[in-house]
Amino acid sequence: MESRMLDSNLQDFAVWLWREEKSAGTVEKYLRDAAAFAAHMDGAPVTKDAVAAWRDGLVTRGYAPTTVNSMVASVNALLRFLGWEDCRVKALRLQRRVFRDQSRELTREEYDRLLAAASEKPRLALLMETICSTGIRVSEVPYITVEAARDGQAQISLKGKIRVIMLPGKLCRKLLKYARQQKIASGEIFLTKSGKGLTRRQIWAEMKALCEEAGVERSKVFPHNLRHLFARIFYRVTRDIAKLADMLGHSSIETTRIYLISTGVEHARALDRLGLVS
Repeated sequence: MESRMLDSNLQDFAVWLWREEKSAGTVEKYLRDAAAFAAHMDGAPVTKDAVAAWRDGLVTRGYAPTTVNSMVASVNALLRFLGWEDCRVKALRLQRRVFRDQSRELTREEYDRLLAAASEKPRLALLMETICSTGIRVSEVPYITVEAARDGQAQISLKGKIRVIMLPGKLCRKLLKYARQQKIASGEIFLTKSGKGLTRRQIWAEMKALCEEAGVERSKVFPHNLRHLFARIFYRVTRDIAKLADMLGHSSIETTRIYLISTGVEHARALDRLGLVS
């Protein structure tokens, strides 16, 4: 019996993802990739060879290997949900990266320039400081509440895990001052004018709008890069990767190591210091 993608497949997949308590960002990403795959198939039978051809086509079209593997993970999840296990394909085999792409590396100096560019946008500036000084995910911003700022800590419950993060004293004072100015007595601090929580897309767009004035490449400006900057600076100060993993909410230190990969420039400097070329 041939397996073909139907609109109802994606609708049912969305319901299943929410029932599995995936984060809003994860659901959005999985559905986007699944919809792209369905559009590619355009009603044709779904087979292992067809899925492999789709994967390989992404490479041919210039998608980065990590992006391809991310999309494959989404589609494999869809296929597993549909019970089409025999159609699932393997991800591309990637050599472990020794250094990170310099074009995506946000430096402390660039972060400071972004904050300066946001000086007339107090909500955005404070939001960036909050993410960068705590290492939270953008999906965890709703847990930054008036109560958390008063307590000096926030309890985050996400993906079935609960962790407590400490909020710097200076940040708490700034958060409470902002809440008073916005007449927010309790609950979430970062809200729209209509009183709704900020979406990932809104935060992303507001940060991108700062690039030109701050003189920072757009490829470096996105919320998760603030989390990476926090990780690098925290590790530079403490040299405690286990503590960092706990703070970031990673279940594996191997995930945390990815955040600490040096840039190509730093890697080249380290090689130069070896002094092995006469």
